[in-house]
Amino acid sequence: MAVLGLSTTKYSGEVLEQILTLSATSNELVEKGLIMVIPGVHKAMSIPRIKSGKMLQKRKEDPQSENSKGDLKYSEKLLEPKDMMAYMEFNPRAFEYIWRPFQPKGDLLFGELPPHVQSTILGEVLKQVTSELGWLYINGVYEDGTNDELLLNGILTQAAKDADVVKVETSETTMIGRLKELRSGISVTLRRNPNLRILMSVNDFDTYDDELTKRDSKNADETEVNKQRYKGIQIEVLSDWPDGLIVATPCSSGLGGNFFAAVNLQDDENVIQVDKTRPASELYFVKMLMKADTQIAFGEEFVALDWREDGDFVPEEDEEG
Repeated sequence: MAVLGLSTTKYSGEVLEQILTLSATSNELVEKGLIMVIPGVHKAMSIPRIKSGKMLQKRKEDPQSENSKGDLKYSEKLLEPKDMMAYMEFNPRAFEYIWRPFQPKGDLLFGELPPHVQSTILGEVLKQVTSELGWLYINGVYEDGTNDELLLNGILTQAAKDADVVKVETSETTMIGRLKELRSGISVTLRRNPNLRILMSVNDFDTYDDELTKRDSKNADETEVNKQRYKGIQIEVLSDWPDGLIVATPCSSGLGGNFFAAVNLQDDENVIQVDKTRPASELYFVKMLMKADTQIAFGEEFVALDWREDGDFVPEEDEEG
């Protein structure tokens, strides 16, 4: 019986490299450079944040303690990867065409196949894992228990818990009007940030695109798509982003952005297993253990306009009103 046991310390071959790339770091947020992915986080890590108040003042010949102005505020946001796994059973005979030139004599043992053949088979499984992780990075919710849908907190869930998030009110019914109101909620300093992006869903961008096309002859006609920009700010269109919510925030694959993800393959001697389900069975299983979590660094740099019913970023009504 052949067992393929891989770990971050014992195996650094082609199969593991593809697994790390596809499952942990290959989804829309990552591919577009909108989130910083920190690999190899076994337990937890903190994102340090330092903010200072205004410090400049008139010159004084002998400054005293009472002349001190401004302060340094230090805080941390926690990235704590949550355990999860992928598990699927399959009949390897269904993929015989891939390895026919390498067909071993006797029983078909997965471990006897060349690495690139193993990568191809595992890649079929990981396509689905990648898609699911991409959705979780944005929309995921975590709870203890056995519910397989509640695996990790995505960036929207983390932002909804941050009291510093800027929530913009809207009474507009057009995307052009909503974008104008969103921009009005962005601080002047943040508007000048070269990493500033506006995030929206495919359907909401299609609505914006249609409005631009109908507006005047300077925009694209019905056969073309208008530029993904508003007032010089790049618009990022994400297939997993919910309709009815647009967000402006710095985005980068480095420290200059506001989104972070921590990932790791589970610290286990059998991180990835491919084996027979039972000695007499022709079925094999693929099992992968991993960890992931997301976080936003600064709530005050997350500007949201939400027109969904009961949306997480709809401003609460004034109690006196």
